Amino acid sequence: MIENIDHVIVVVEDLSSAEENYKKIFGIDPVWKGKHAELGTANVLFNFENAYFELLAANGPGIGADFINNTITEKGEGLSGLVLRTKDIVKFRDNIIKSGYPLSEVSNGHGISEQNQKRGWLYQFLPYELTRGIFSFVIEHKSPDLPLLAHDQSSINKLEQVVIRTNDGDGFIKIYRDVFGIRLALDSFIEAWKKRILFFRLNKTTIEVIEDKDDENLTNDSLWGLAWGVKDIVQTRERLLSKNIQVSGIKPGVKEDTLVATISSHTNNVPTLLIEHTKKA
Repeated sequence: MIENIDHVIVVVEDLSSAEENYKKIFGIDPVWKGKHAELGTANVLFNFENAYFELLAANGPGIGADFINNTITEKGEGLSGLVLRTKDIVKFRDNIIKSGYPLSEVSNGHGISEQNQKRGWLYQFLPYELTRGIFSFVIEHKSPDLPLLAHDQSSINKLEQVVIRTNDGDGFIKIYRDVFGIRLALDSFIEAWKKRILFFRLNKTTIEVIEDKDDENLTNDSLWGLAWGVKDIVQTRERLLSKNIQVSGIKPGVKEDTLVATISSHTNNVPTLLIEHTKKA
């Protein structure tokens, strides 16, 4: 039922400043700058091989602006939304209702760019029993896919991982595998971390779920961070350092045949990892 991670949402106070930050991090320009007048929001979109990335800010009255302002007041800027994509939202909705979960009606959405271009979509908000505390919804696009700009060896080319924290791994599986139909590729206890790790895979992206039953403050699932795939992590790191972005040294990743580095500035509070797969397919 769910084909892709469509995009992730990062809420920010200053959209222009955040755009400049991520132009430096990604090494590419955004493919869209627009607004949602009925929601009171404005956005900037960067597109990658397997998903896109949305910076979202309030710019007027509306329920979207209320969500952003409340989120920033309570938690600050950061990773705040996970949007899942389906090819047939009516069929998705029917299947979810048959599974015993009540849903609101499907809504129409649209955005207008600074160049007066328009994009349209259908979206389905989900109840708490399915979101598990994460702001998320399901989308079906009615417009052509966003353009994919040329990427060089130093730019970021795809979304590798979305990292989620939970205190209930079995409950997470019940929704993401059994209801949404997303493939569970790994369910393992990592001795070095003393934690259970789940990997759900779709459209060349991994939803990595870290179970932490001992954190009393973790009452809901929560988005934690992102990992981005690069073709040449040495060149990427050099480019980032030249932009005065703080990047750790490169080291072997937990997964075999990977190299990783951590970005620690310009991320608008999003924990951010770079990954290069050294064994090419």
